[in-house]
Amino acid sequence: MGIWVFVVPLGLLALTAAAVWYVVRRRNLHLWLSSYCFSDASGRTGTSEEGPIDVFIALCDHFEPEWNNPGKDIALSRVRRWCEEYPRLFSQFADSTGRVPQHTFFFPQDQYAPEYLDMLATLCEAGFGDVDVHLHHDADTEQGLCDKLERFRDTLSLRHGLLRRDPMTGEIVYGFIHGNWALCNSRPDGRWCGVDNEIEVLRRTGCYADFTMPSAPSDTQTRIINSIYYAVDQPGRSKSHDIGVCAGVGRQAPRESLLMIQGPLLLDWSHRKWGVVPRIENSDLHDGRPATAGRLNLWLKAGVQVAGKPNWRFVKLHTHGAKQGNIDMLLGEEMQLFHAGLAKRANVDPRFRYHYVTAWEMSQLVHQAESGAERPEIGVVESTASSGRGFA
Repeated sequence: MGIWVFVVPLGLLALTAAAVWYVVRRRNLHLWLSSYCFSDASGRTGTSEEGPIDVFIALCDHFEPEWNNPGKDIALSRVRRWCEEYPRLFSQFADSTGRVPQHTFFFPQDQYAPEYLDMLATLCEAGFGDVDVHLHHDADTEQGLCDKLERFRDTLSLRHGLLRRDPMTGEIVYGFIHGNWALCNSRPDGRWCGVDNEIEVLRRTGCYADFTMPSAPSDTQTRIINSIYYAVDQPGRSKSHDIGVCAGVGRQAPRESLLMIQGPLLLDWSHRKWGVVPRIENSDLHDGRPATAGRLNLWLKAGVQVAGKPNWRFVKLHTHGAKQGNIDMLLGEEMQLFHAGLAKRANVDPRFRYHYVTAWEMSQLVHQAESGAERPEIGVVESTASSGRGFA
């Protein structure tokens, strides 16, 4: 036997390490795994044993009716289906304050057609959600990006009665999701953006918060995970939102910063590939991966919160609600079972209070938490020291 007693085990160990590293790199886990395992820069803590646990659920939809380049009739039928079926299917459900499920349609500027937005505006006016801004662009410039955002912002507000205005300045404000996840020119190859100072442009054109992250397993994923924080443009650098200052009770936001609200990102050991490798739980709802009670437990475990307010849990989910397959899941039995399960959990556990909120309302709850509010007030506009502004 001799030396082979040592060589064979070492060889197997080396092969295992190589396989693990291959998986880590292929899934871009190296971008955020150290934050997941070792750091907690956000000041997250477990929930207090006293008082209720308020869970805010915002479903942020990268809503693309022209996904996969269908004919206009098919695209219109997708929007029409949402507007007709959503009220019928989900009016029966209510959260802990009696409010129906909310859906935020982040509509892509590059797929704008007035007939789509007219239908969505009617759905939102009936109390079922909100519309915000989604953008796909490539090889863009600062001025080109600014022009796109300002034109689309004004169109949504002035033509369709959507979005809001800053009561101090009268300017229109909007929430944002970047198409292809490439916020702040964060792709290594530079595609699907082109503007290193995108955060500054967003802030300057009235963005109240960004909801792009998490993007894992994309290579655009930030090292900061499971956090609500403020990012500041880093001149001459892309991916400025890779670092930031976490929101906290009584904390001041940095000057000229943009609020970043992330969804949960974890390793899911209950669903393993090949029985060994944990799957990534990235809070994405899609065909074959609907919202479930088990996933809710993971989302809560992520602990997305404002530091100092551990009993307020922020669950920002995302989806592509106009994609074939996804639309059937989101407007089907699986989603109805999830809402029914939330009500059941609240009935069993009197501490568990859940709230359906829009992206806008989630941002306002962040500011309420920062100001030290005792109870969440849905729909109340916060003008706090940390944000420096409030919106109506």
